[in-house]
Amino acid sequence: QVQLVESGGGLVQAGGSLRLSCAASGRTFGRYAMGWFRQAPGKEREFVAAISWSGVTTYYADSVKGRFTISRDNTKNTVYLQMNSLKPEDTAVYYCAARNSAMPTTRSDYDYWGQGTQVTVSS
Repeated sequence: QVQLVESGGGLVQAGGSLRLSCAASGRTFGRYAMGWFRQAPGKEREFVAAISWSGVTTYYADSVKGRFTISRDNTKNTVYLQMNSLKPEDTAVYYCAARNSAMPTTRSDYDYWGQGTQVTVSS
């Protein structure tokens, strides 16, 4: 069982930056691939970024490539999402997810999900 708690969301102006964190419980964090997803009001949840258990492999949605960076610190059981050059269309609830696999996926078939953190980007 893995519990995930996101933090770091908030209100920021367009062009600004935020760093989301996702703290995971359990001693097997390093065995899980991790992902970030987001859901804007009235829209379906969408993939944002993902990282393998080792941190070597990363995937990004086209809409965030070059602006967002996913990373992880297995010694701290934490995965991060650095978000730069934020746009109003990045406004959403951001969810952290864990997958019981070495490799991540862009699909939603993750095993554990956090409660989400709100990110609002004003124009």
